[in-house]
Order: sequence, then structure tokens, then C-alpha cells
Amino acid sequence: MKLGLSNLSKITVGGRARTQSQVFFSDCSLSKKMLSLSIRWPLATMLFLPSSLLILLTVSTPSWCQSSGTMSPKASNGTPFPWEKMRLPEHIIPVYYDLLIHANLTTLTFEGTTEIEIIASKLTSAIVLHSHLLQISKATLKRRDAERLSAEPLRVLEYPPHEQIALLAPEPLAVGIPYTVVIDYAGHLSEHLNGFYKSTYRTKEGEVRVLASTHFEPTAARMAFPCFDEPAFKANFSVKIRREPRHLAISNMPLVESVTVAEGLIEDHFDVTVKMSTYLVAFIISDFESISKMTKSGVKVSIYAVPDKIHQADYALDTAVTLLEFYEDYFSIPYALPKQDLAAIPDFESGAMENWGLTTYRESSLLFDVEKSSAEDKLGITMIVSHELAHQWFGNLVTMEWWDDLWLNEGFAKFMEFVSVSVTHPELKVDDYFFGKCFNVMEVDALNSSHPVSTAVEDSAQIREMFDDVSYEKGACILNMLRDYLGADVFKSGIIQYLQKYSYKNTRNEDLWNSMASICPTDGAERTDGFCSRGPHSSSASHWRREGLDVKTMMNTWTLQKGFPLITVTVRGRNVHMRQEHYRKAPEDASETGYVWHVPLTFITSKSGSVQRFLLKTETDELILPEEVEWIKFNVGMNGYYIVHYEDDGWDSLTGLLKGAHTTISSNDRASLINNAFQLVSNGKLSIEKALDLTLYLKRETEIMPVFQGLNELIPMYKLMEKRDMNEVENQFKAFLLRLLRDLIDSQTWTDEGSVSQRMLRSQLLLLACVRKYQPCVQRAEAYFREWKEADGNLSLPNDVTLAVFAVGVQNPEGWDFLYRKYQSSLSTSEKKKIEFALSISQDEEKLQWLLDEGFKGDVIKIQEFPHILGAVGRNPVGYRLAWQFLRENWDKLIEKFELGSSSLTYMVIGTTSQFSTRARLEEVKEFFSSLKEKGSQLRCVQQTIETIGENIRWMDKNFEKIRVWLQSEKLELL
Repeated sequence: MKLGLSNLSKITVGGRARTQSQVFFSDCSLSKKMLSLSIRWPLATMLFLPSSLLILLTVSTPSWCQSSGTMSPKASNGTPFPWEKMRLPEHIIPVYYDLLIHANLTTLTFEGTTEIEIIASKLTSAIVLHSHLLQISKATLKRRDAERLSAEPLRVLEYPPHEQIALLAPEPLAVGIPYTVVIDYAGHLSEHLNGFYKSTYRTKEGEVRVLASTHFEPTAARMAFPCFDEPAFKANFSVKIRREPRHLAISNMPLVESVTVAEGLIEDHFDVTVKMSTYLVAFIISDFESISKMTKSGVKVSIYAVPDKIHQADYALDTAVTLLEFYEDYFSIPYALPKQDLAAIPDFESGAMENWGLTTYRESSLLFDVEKSSAEDKLGITMIVSHELAHQWFGNLVTMEWWDDLWLNEGFAKFMEFVSVSVTHPELKVDDYFFGKCFNVMEVDALNSSHPVSTAVEDSAQIREMFDDVSYEKGACILNMLRDYLGADVFKSGIIQYLQKYSYKNTRNEDLWNSMASICPTDGAERTDGFCSRGPHSSSASHWRREGLDVKTMMNTWTLQKGFPLITVTVRGRNVHMRQEHYRKAPEDASETGYVWHVPLTFITSKSGSVQRFLLKTETDELILPEEVEWIKFNVGMNGYYIVHYEDDGWDSLTGLLKGAHTTISSNDRASLINNAFQLVSNGKLSIEKALDLTLYLKRETEIMPVFQGLNELIPMYKLMEKRDMNEVENQFKAFLLRLLRDLIDSQTWTDEGSVSQRMLRSQLLLLACVRKYQPCVQRAEAYFREWKEADGNLSLPNDVTLAVFAVGVQNPEGWDFLYRKYQSSLSTSEKKKIEFALSISQDEEKLQWLLDEGFKGDVIKIQEFPHILGAVGRNPVGYRLAWQFLRENWDKLIEKFELGSSSLTYMVIGTTSQFSTRARLEEVKEFFSSLKEKGSQLRCVQQTIETIGENIRWMDKNFEKIRVWLQSEKLELL
């Protein structure tokens, strides 16, 4: 499309038309030059000039060009930088990248040439793009005019605060004409785990080998090549990698050819990618080996890993093939590329990354050791592979326009984990675990420091902070609620339409809701006024379907407001009164936010197990039951993202139900009652005594999710006591917990038998029992550890009880030293994870301090593991002071290795401080983080932990004495 100056400039960015009503210059010198011309020309002359030129002549000087009293950005050489915003200008559009990368794995450096075809939508002589920690040696602008190819040098300005460079052309670029920018540069392989970085591994013979891999999301592609590093600037990419013959290179697309360019130097040419965002580009130079299979549709799926571990790749390969086939069928859209590689990287900060056609993983997230991996390991690998392959559609094919809607990528991928795996691996029973994700994120979302799912962000630290539980788990939970509201078929049709409409484009929140709203249920609904509605004689019992499906309005209440509603239910005969309010943990924080949600309520009663539905769109409403009931249970199956309080004797009735016939309601419903009861203790709606009374039924519980939810509520209570030297009550509470679950613990076998749920339950129960020094468990674990140690670690332990065995064995110095030696030589990432955990729950302070120091070196223990080690030591009653001290003393080093806003840094901050519950500790935390200023005081995780400590203090002040008295009550004698 050719654009003239007399027209409004219009060009597509990320699938959206951008219209500009006047032309302005991005180059300060050119703007001043044209302004001076307008001043020199007489008015009479100007009256006869074309209107398009008048626009140019009357352009005002940009604010950053003005010389008096401005704060215009300065380039690194001191000259004015022609762009002041964090976001790139939209008037230069990248179309095509040709990348040539040559990495030297000996010197740990790389050289590159990036050619970018661009189009300008308005006159400008400044091309602003991203570059970070790259040394640019030359930049050239090429343009083909008829048969002549012109090339002009570009002046390079750098503005490190925004990680931007400006390439200044001697003349303004013509609008709508393709140009090619050629940039030669060099850089060092990153020592951290982002950008183009170094990774190493040790062979079983002890040799250390080096490889280079990439991790670009969210803003690190600019560390490997100069680029327009924002998700809406989609383009096609041609990648060429130069390497030594002993290495292998892989990238997003299949290899087309390999050319020998010099002795000992090969250049691999990869096929051109589909149109995609920069953060999805990937390449790896290594000596990996691979195994492969084909899907039914002809996609080649391969697993890449270090040679000594490739035998652990079979499970992931079979799983990836099955899941890719599922997604092609479910979305009714073929996978877009000819191949899908999954690579296990020895050094990797997050769990995995969805690079299109080359997904990358932690080794523990991809490799399954048949001899040493547990049932939980298998579940985790399956879910992570499912997540990354879902991204090939949600995130890659259709991408959020900007990071404020990251949840459109991550919430969907998290949700699709459960949709896909429930079909492809029904034996894993993943539906049982979904609502646990919702409970976890509610803990964070109940804080004032939480944020809406869709939140404005700008700088890199803010963007990294968006990769949190709210974007992932809450995003998934509200999508699950929407599917339950619309029906699975309607929901599926809506997301297929969304994917088809926006393929290779970028989207915002409302694009998804508009796609959903355009699909009507098949049972008589019709579209009117933008949403599905029914006639007055509809036979449906669904309250919300009679009133209509206004998806956009409903879902905006869930994505544009932080937090979630508390529904208070009052039953008077047949009348059920419902009131919603914004749930807050602390009553004193319950100031009115004015938030009202459209809440799709579901409920069952003592008279009917059939799910009834009611859409609550106002602060209060009322429904009438056909007959009076003994009890009513809302939020059936925990499909809704809300909690419920039952006034009057509502909780007593439900507690009685659990005590007398708990299997009357589902295990998910039992778990949600446990969760809701303790949430209501926090905000004063329910007494701690009533919540604890409700848990007594767990003595007869055998299902995994109610037991896990009980542990999730009860263990944190004694963890708070551990850090306040409340030994007497703490020990009484731990003894109560063991008595409560003793029958279930005693019934566990020390084997790997049973379903995945049974095996996971066994693993956690035996670990709890052994850590709490339950003697039958300790004695069995000691015997296993002794045999394992005498066999020099070559005895095959039952995988699901290995953690409990290690947790006991590590408690004496010889056992700790032996485990660390086995850690050094182990090739099983699953085994190493278990050893790391065991080492960090030692009761020996010297050992714990040594572990922190050694773990932070990143030598034997990979640096990626350090956040988990620090968090585990921080939860250890012997080690928490050491962890908190380590965080403070090494903060500057920590933010060098783990960037501000990263999930790793968040985990360390929360892990070392969130179980504090004294005013002295609170002041200590506040003082430390406020002293950091721009180095961390502004982080959301800091606000969260300060708020959490304050809540812990208030909770303990209110409930500790009540717990002490309750533990003496007669009802506990029955346990």
C-alpha cells in the first residue's frame, strides 16, 4: 500500500489500523530545519503552497527538541535522543528480519548482522528500536529504487534507560516504501538466564560442556539482536546460525541447508517463520541429541536433551505428540509449523517457554526418569508440556497486543492444561486439582496490593511482575467459570472463532469477549442487542440464560476489577437472600470499593443434588426454593471464583453434614467448605473454633483434595507459631494434626501402587508424618535410608516415598553429607529436586548456611534452583533467620542474577518473610525494603509481603488464645 502525504497515514500494527491526523518528524534536526524555513518564507508565498507541504511547515517542534527548561532524553553520547517514551513509536513497522548469529562458545561472545525490512507510515528520519547490551559497529539504510539499490550510513544513538537505539537517516524516509536496515553488532553471551545466554552441564565422566540458548520473553530479544521488541510488532524471521562442526543448531523452523563458510565453520539456514512476535524467536547451539515421532497430521515432534539424559525423553515425546494432536482437533486449526521441538536446557529460570516451534524447558519439566521420577513428577511434566503446546495457538498464533493483557496468553494456556490433559490422560484426573489453583491465587487476590487481571504496565520490571498467579491462575479460574456459565460447546465455539478471526494478529481483552458473545447456545437462544437472549416461554431452569448472555459486561467485572466477591447467604424458610461484597482479609480494610460482579451462582440443597443456577448482577438479590431445606451449598464443584458465607446456622448445618455423611457432597465441595471457612475466619465472619470444628471430619476423609486443603489451612497456623517461640501450643497443634490424620497415615503403603491421586496423597502424608517425627514413619524411613546408603545410593527406593526417606536421613551429619555427594553425581533431575528439598529442611544451622552460600555460587547447584532453596530455608524454623539475613546482605547480587520483577525474586521475597508475625519483624521488613528505593521498594511482592505480615500479626493477636483453649476441649479426646 502506497501512502501519500495528503492522506491520513494509516497502517496496520498488530492487526489494528493506526490513523494519524497530522504528520510530524521524529528527527529533531529535521523538525527544526522545516520550522526555520516556514519562518523565513513570506505569508503570501505560503498561501499558494500545497496543503500537504503546509502541514510539514506548520509542524511544531517536539518537546524534546526545545532547548529551554526541558527534560529531553539524552543519548549516551550526550546528544538529544529523538524519542522520550518507553513504548516504541508506531510509525515504523518491521515486516521481515534476516538474522545471522555467530556465537563462540569458547570466548562466550557472539557477532551478528540483523537486516530488518521496515515501512514508515509517516515522514521521519529517526528509526527507533530496541537494543540492550549490544555493541553496534555499523548501521546502514538500503532502498531499492527501480533497478538501483542505494545504501546510506545511519547515525546510531543509544538511550540505555529505555534500552532503545535511534538510527538517524540523512533524509526522511518516504511513506509506504520498503527500506532495509542493516545492523552489525557484537555481544557477550549472558551470564544470567535471559537473552542469548550461556548454559553448562557436566557429563557423567565429569567433563563440563558449554551450550548457548535463548529466553526472550518478555523483553530480552533485544539482548540478542536489535529489534522492535514489542508483541504487536509481528514479522517474519529468517535465521542463520554459524557454528563449529561438533555442535548442532536448532531454531523455530526446520533446517533448510548447511553451508561450510570456512574451515571449521558451518552456517545453518533455517526456513522463514510465520508472522510472529520477537519474544518467540529462539535458537540453541549445543551438542544435544534427539528422538522424534510424527503426529497424524505429519508434524515432526522431537525432544532434545544432553546425551546422558536423552533416555529420559520418551514420556515427554509421547505426551507431546498426543497433546499436539488433541489441540489440532479441539481448535479446528492445524498447527502452523512443520515441526515442534521440545528442548531440555540445563540452566533455565522459569518452568518452560513457548517459543514457536522450539519450546524450551527446565530439565525437570521435561525429562522423566522411569526409575526415579514420582507420580507427581509425571503429572507436572504432562501439565507443563500441555501448557506450552496450548501457547502455540493462544499466545503465538493469537498474541496479546501489549503485556497488560498477558492473561490472554497465560490464563488460557493454564486453563487448557486441564481441558486437554483430562481428555488425553484421564488416569491423571487433573480436574481434581484445578480448583486448588483458584484457592492459591485467592490468597494473593484478597490483598489490597493485588491487581486486576488486565493491568496497565510499561517498563520491563512492571511487565515481568505480570507473570504472576493473577495472570495465570486467576485467568484460568475465570475462564473455567465462563465455560461453566456458557456451556462447554458454546465456550469452545467462541474460542475457535476468536482464534480464527485473529490468527497472526494481536488482541485485547474485549476481542475475546466479543468472540464469545457472538456464539449463542443451541437451545433456542437468539442474538439481540449484542448478546444471546431467550423468549419469555423458555423452558430452561437457568436464571442467567433467561436473562441473556451479556458476556463482555459480565467478564469485565472479573478482569478489570481486582479481588473477588464474598457471597453471604441467608436462608429464611424457602427464601434465600444473597448479598455480594468485595472480600478483604482484614475487616478494617473493608472500605467500600464499589465493586459489583456478575456472579454465576450455582447451588445444591439437601432436597436436590441437581445443580441450580442464578446470575447475581446486583449487590443483593433473592431466590425462592420449591421447598424448605436442611442445608444449601453454593459454588458447586468450585467452578466459580468466589467464596460463600452461610449466615445464622448455615455453617452448623454444613459441619453436621460433613460429620455425619460427608460423601453426600463431592470431594471438591468438601475442600471448598474447608477453604471458605478459614477465609471467613480472617475477615471475622466466622470464629476460629467453628472452622477448626469443621476440620474434625477429616479423620474419616480419604480423598486427596479435602485432605490437601485441610493441610493447606492448618500447617500455616503452626508455621506462624514456629517463628514466635510459642513452643507449647505449637507442639500441641502439631500433635492434634497428626492425631487427626493418623488413621489415614497408617493406612499408607510404602510402595508406588495406586492411582496418581493415591500416590501423591501417600507421598505428602508420609513426608508430613516423618517431618513431624511420627515414630512409625521415622523408623520405616530410617531403615530405608540406611539400606540405600549402604548400597551407595544404588538401591531402588519406591519413588513416591523417596522424599520422606531423604527428609529423615538428612537429619544427621553423615546422612546430609551423603545426600550432597549423591546430588553431585546424579543424572536424575527428579532425584536432585528431592535432595535439594531434604538438604534445606536440615535442623543444623551450619549446614543450612553452607547450603545458601554454595547454592548462590551456581556451580554444583544450578543458580536456577537457588530461589527454591532460599524459600525452603526461609520456611524452616531453624533456618528462617539465616534466609532473611542472606536476602538482605546479598540483595544487590540477587537483582543482578534475578531481575527486578521476576518471579524468582518474588518467590525469594515472599519465601523469606511471609511467615513473620511480629511487629518487630514487620518494622524490619519495612525498613529494609524502603531503603532500596529504585532497587526494589516499588515491587508488588514487597507490598504483598508487608501486607501479609500485618495480616499475620492481626490474625495471631485475635486467634492464638482461642486456639490454645480449643486444643484443650473435650471433643479432641475423640481423635
